[in-house]
Amino acid sequence: MSIRFRLLLSFMSVVIVSVIVFALAAYSLSVAVTGDFRSISGFYKVHYAVHPLSDEEDSLFIDLKYLAKHDPMRLKETLLLEDYDQQLKMVQAGLVVRDDERILYQTPTLHDVDLIGALPAYDLNNRSIRNTMNVGNRFFSYAKFDFYFSPEEQGSIFVIRERSPFAEVIRTLLPILIGMLAAILLLTGWLLYRYVTRKIIKPLDALRRSAEHITEGDLTFQLHSSSRDEVGQLVLTFDQMRRQLYDSVQLQLHYEENRKQLLSNISHDLRTPITTIKGYAEGIRDGVANTPEKLDKYVGAIHTRASDMEQLVDELLLYSKLDLNKEPFSFEQLMLLPFLKSVVEELAIDFDNERVVVSWLATGKDEFFVLADREKLKRVVVNLLSNCLKYMVSQPKRITIGMEEKDGFAIVQIKDNGPGIHPDALPHIFERFYREEPSRSKAAGGSGLGLAIAKQIIEGHGGEIGAESLPQQGTTIYFTLKIFEDRR
Repeated sequence: MSIRFRLLLSFMSVVIVSVIVFALAAYSLSVAVTGDFRSISGFYKVHYAVHPLSDEEDSLFIDLKYLAKHDPMRLKETLLLEDYDQQLKMVQAGLVVRDDERILYQTPTLHDVDLIGALPAYDLNNRSIRNTMNVGNRFFSYAKFDFYFSPEEQGSIFVIRERSPFAEVIRTLLPILIGMLAAILLLTGWLLYRYVTRKIIKPLDALRRSAEHITEGDLTFQLHSSSRDEVGQLVLTFDQMRRQLYDSVQLQLHYEENRKQLLSNISHDLRTPITTIKGYAEGIRDGVANTPEKLDKYVGAIHTRASDMEQLVDELLLYSKLDLNKEPFSFEQLMLLPFLKSVVEELAIDFDNERVVVSWLATGKDEFFVLADREKLKRVVVNLLSNCLKYMVSQPKRITIGMEEKDGFAIVQIKDNGPGIHPDALPHIFERFYREEPSRSKAAGGSGLGLAIAKQIIEGHGGEIGAESLPQQGTTIYFTLKIFEDRR
């Protein structure tokens, strides 16, 4: 059984049970008041006609009726009528005595009521002694008794009680109200059913369709929710899960593509040194290196290629550890400027051999304290400076190093005056094994992992690395490090 059908049954049950309970309550009330199990159809018409007076009023009415039967002339005594009227006032009723067509006595509280035309006609048989009447917009219940003052003079006594017109309206309109209640219950149930269907069933149906799309491998089916209730939050959470799953699949595909590219690049970069080593080894084995000088040349070439392969494997291993967050960092407080100068000093011989001039830009602040892994940060600086040495070909060769502070970060800039990088290639230089042709040709050597390793290390420090370059205008590599404020 579907939730939609269950909700429909639930609302219909509420409506039906409410109507039945209300009808039973109304019927029970009518039976309790009238004592007649058949009174439900005529309850509103006969209730006050059957019971117009209370017990006290009815007792006084019986006394008056007794006088009317045995000593009717006493009912013309004003003092006696006032005495009975006073007793009736105690129970919120009034007395009216009629003599033929004129009012002989009328309780003072009813003087403003025109009773002549409203009182029922004389009926000697007294077939109806209890009933109700309307005088203008006022409603009364009464008990009456018709008699003779004398053979030629008719008389009537009335004990009258005014009833609430509001109660009478309610009694008159109660069947209509029951019908309206049933209609309102039905309408409310239908509206609630539509509301719940729109707010619950439709989102759940959308969730089902989305799950079917996911089962079929389609992760592009989007869910939208306009509500912020529990169901809306469920839809948003489910769609967030779908997006994360989609991103995970795309990332997995990206990783798979990278893995294939990595294997291709490793195979390509290892094939050349292996072929060289194999060729020189075959030359030694075949006796081509038949002199000590040739033998030393062949052995030196083999050693150089083997060293290149060892460096490539070491850098690949380091990059893999950094990429998998398995390379530990040993952070310590460093004064950045002296650290950079010490790294440049270690490369001084290489700079002298290449006739490179290293200059420092004024920072405006001599001391930047950062938390960094000394060895890994050194590797970043060495990789960047080595790239400058590899790719600067025209004289004079110049490297400029500068620092500045911005938003709590120290920004280190290393700029060369080399051939620059084409704008199309600039976004890719931090990717593994990427080399730009021809300005960054393979003739310059290297594994192609230097900048990728530098990016992993800087990001491991919580900083960023980037590049700015134009062809024939040099290249600027910059990276940021969080400034450490505590200088104890």
